[in-house]
Amino acid sequence: MANASGNSLTYFERVGARHRARRAYNKNAMSHSAADLVLGRVPSGIFILTAAHEGRSTGMLASWVMQAGFEPPAVTVAVKLGRYVCDWLTAGAPFVLNLVREHDKALLKHFARGFEPDEPAFEGLEIETTAVAAPAIASAIGHLECEPLAHVDSGDHRVFVARVIGGGLLDDAPPMVHVRKTGKHY
Repeated sequence: MANASGNSLTYFERVGARHRARRAYNKNAMSHSAADLVLGRVPSGIFILTAAHEGRSTGMLASWVMQAGFEPPAVTVAVKLGRYVCDWLTAGAPFVLNLVREHDKALLKHFARGFEPDEPAFEGLEIETTAVAAPAIASAIGHLECEPLAHVDSGDHRVFVARVIGGGLLDDAPPMVHVRKTGKHY
């Protein structure tokens, strides 16, 4: 690479050229910031979070789930503030993370719209009651039974840290993975 006078570029000239190129790229990035574009491409699994609390049970789509510890085994899961499930988990309700199999559009469609607190969430699905008294979905690849340990608010979501106290793998099918176009929405 050479500068205008034909000499090799110095380190600082090369860094400056890369910085100018990045700025030009970011200006053309469909009105999203570069960080939004990268955040959207952080892959995540697709889960159905099921919970039981005070004699009621429900389920919701959850894609912000991550392993958070080995000993004891732990996960994190983010739930949008204002959802009643968030209140249940904050109160300590145990939950189950059901891992959705690749291409299982029917399960996604079933849980996509969400459910009101007293609306039946599992009609037409085969479920099993787990040791934590929350439903496990029989058509999932497997499930993790979890107890909330702590939480922190992160803007518009609450991030729960939960201990994994049980679970089961039903088969070795590939899981559904979600990659978004932008970090601005699900």
